[in-house]
Amino acid sequence: MSAAAEKSPHIPVLIRPLIAAVSPVSGVWLDGTFGNGGYTRALLAAGADKVIGVDRDPLAFEMAADWIADYGDRIETVAGVFSKLDEYGADLDGVVLDLGVSSMQLDLAERGFSFMRDGPLDMRMSQDGPSAADLCNGADEAELADIIYLYGEERASRRIAKAIVAARPLTTTLQLAKIVEGCLPRAKPGQSHPATRTFQALRIAVNNEYGELAEGLMAAERALKPGGQLAVVTFHSVEDRMVKRFLQARSGNTANANRYAPEIEQVTPAWRIEKRKAIGPDEQELAENPRSRSAKLRVAIRTDAPAEAIDPADLGMPMKKKKGGR
Repeated sequence: MSAAAEKSPHIPVLIRPLIAAVSPVSGVWLDGTFGNGGYTRALLAAGADKVIGVDRDPLAFEMAADWIADYGDRIETVAGVFSKLDEYGADLDGVVLDLGVSSMQLDLAERGFSFMRDGPLDMRMSQDGPSAADLCNGADEAELADIIYLYGEERASRRIAKAIVAARPLTTTLQLAKIVEGCLPRAKPGQSHPATRTFQALRIAVNNEYGELAEGLMAAERALKPGGQLAVVTFHSVEDRMVKRFLQARSGNTANANRYAPEIEQVTPAWRIEKRKAIGPDEQELAENPRSRSAKLRVAIRTDAPAEAIDPADLGMPMKKKKGGR
């Protein structure tokens, strides 16, 4: 493990309001994004009997090796994806998902997530399968433009995709960041780095993050027992929209849904939502952890209605065009 990973602990975002929203905490919980173990330890401290910690990044459990034994059998770790969380636990009292990229990943240049540190253009959370470099060097220009626009909400996606194709082969993060910077105006003070949206888009595509989220929400519905709680922390508008629409659709309440979205058939409520509005960071958290500024927390309680599948398209999940079609 690198020194950067040891010195840059991941700060759990919205941990205080999350614990307050799901209290009293008891029984068996599943932390679908174990990361540095912040949520897991907070749940155990709040009263959980056991937490099943799931992560697809092998580094997460490597970093936990020096403290996890202190909890004995109160923590069970699973190397896997949260889209399959119902295979790792059943009749759960709670599920927590933190959809942000942890600082332990961003701080390691060799993982290729950051446009501020030079490293291989990787971005794979599981450290296997096709990398961001494979995507940049192998996808055609139109597909790259779609990914950057849909997953990064980048308006200059076509210009950036064209520049990427012209610069192939790409192998490093700073090489890609420089290409994107050359396609966009220089950032003004206070604005995000020009490469932010492109790096986000590629990371989401490489790790199938939106597909994982849609499947993970449905898996949580299958895994939670009646009265069990789901808490999801999101970091940008697409993720929050997907979580919000899922809970609206499966709680039988679509009154506040986007009026342009496809009409969703009314169902027997599988969730009870006590707070319709997402919970954001307070002034104390913003001062302690600026990373929390875009975070939103949504919490829902499982009913005894049967679990059902939902079409990801109904959640506002960005969908790439199929080849040969529009």
